[in-house]
Amino acid sequence: MKIILASASPRRRELIKLIDENAVCVSADIEENVPNGIESEAAPEFLACQKALHVAKSYENYLVIGCDTAVFIDSVMLGKPQNEEDAFNMLSLLCGRTHKVITGCCLVKGKKTLSFSCTSHVTFYNMSEREIRLYVESKEPLDKAGAYGIQGKGSLFVEKINGDYFNIVGLPVAMLNKQIKKFIEE
Repeated sequence: MKIILASASPRRRELIKLIDENAVCVSADIEENVPNGIESEAAPEFLACQKALHVAKSYENYLVIGCDTAVFIDSVMLGKPQNEEDAFNMLSLLCGRTHKVITGCCLVKGKKTLSFSCTSHVTFYNMSEREIRLYVESKEPLDKAGAYGIQGKGSLFVEKINGDYFNIVGLPVAMLNKQIKKFIEE
């Protein structure tokens, strides 16, 4: 079965190749708005479905996969920072605490859909203001949910994780692989 990943994320594009070397990536150009009434921790799965359904309109004979990842602390969703100061504030909030990373995934083929979420918990060490500022100045956190990339210099802040590392990067590879197999068999 031919797979399309509805994503522009370079990290996801690399990880999907672990499941299918021939997977094709197509950017899902949609407004990422979540309507009122959807619980914040359900937002990544909702957005993943919006992305997959949007791309699937043009690729009916393919299995289309949509994903969205968000960071949550105290039930508040931290998306991508708007600017360096926003990134600094997010990282300061995560400092010395445990937060959730939730990736929502949606599989679409024709009229058939399956969606699910994967949650990991990440604990950060305490960081000095200088450490946070230097990281923000690297520009690495500016395009990442929660203002850090665990696969990059953001890893220097991580004390421990409980859950799927790849989920934190943005694609829960093992869970997604199992769900794809289940989806195809049904």
